[in-house]
Amino acid sequence: MTVGFFAAAGAPILHAASNLKIAIIVIKFSTLNITKSAIAAAFIVALAPSIASAGLFDDDEARKAILDLRTKVDAVSTKLDNKLDGKADKSSVLDLANQNEQLRGEIAKLRGQIEVLTNDLANTQRRQQDFYVDLDNRMRKLEPKMMNVDGKEATVEINEQRAYDAALALYKSADYKNAGAAFSAFLVNYPQSAYAGSAQYWMGNSYYAQRDCKNTIVAMQALVKNYPEHPKAPDAMLNISACHIELKDKAGAKKVLENLIKQYPDSEAAQAAKNRIGSLK
Repeated sequence: MTVGFFAAAGAPILHAASNLKIAIIVIKFSTLNITKSAIAAAFIVALAPSIASAGLFDDDEARKAILDLRTKVDAVSTKLDNKLDGKADKSSVLDLANQNEQLRGEIAKLRGQIEVLTNDLANTQRRQQDFYVDLDNRMRKLEPKMMNVDGKEATVEINEQRAYDAALALYKSADYKNAGAAFSAFLVNYPQSAYAGSAQYWMGNSYYAQRDCKNTIVAMQALVKNYPEHPKAPDAMLNISACHIELKDKAGAKKVLENLIKQYPDSEAAQAAKNRIGSLK
């Protein structure tokens, strides 16, 4: 009975094997887009008619044939997976290569931008440095300066210096009226200036040049009183005496000359005062 069963079961199994081989060949030369589940389905389709007609069996040969077929199916499936993985790897490598080229392009673009920005930054820093140097120079010009004024060290502001120089320039150009006004304004704006004594003197001289003896006397007396140590104080007293003479006040002129000789005996103005006193007798 066992032999009959084997005879009855052997032919269907062999037929199934033949059908499965055909299925494997079809799978092998397919477009490689199928999966393991498709292979399993082909295997089931190939065996289904034979198994259905043969029924259950436990023959060793039949089991061997099934195991053999299963091994072949697994081998084909593995080979198919490798081919599919190879295609996926190639596709991934191609994508990575494209991305790498894109990244190289982006890096080159960024390097160009960095070079431009670096150049712009260097130019900006250079302009900023030039600006600071220029600003520093301008600020230094505006800062008060230590100067020697009438034999003394003094701090002079830039605007102060400009105002004094402008007034003196008017005097030197013989514009005595405007020069007197400019020196008067200077004394109002800079009463503590190191140039105050000189401004007082040149203001008096501006009046004297206009034959304004009254204002000359007032200006020169202010110089002698407020700045007795000023180098021009002896000369101021000579001018005062000269104005008294012009005003027909010989007594007043003589008194001023005597005070000049007494206060500044070693000055050149004192020697001139001695000579003038003799002419007033």
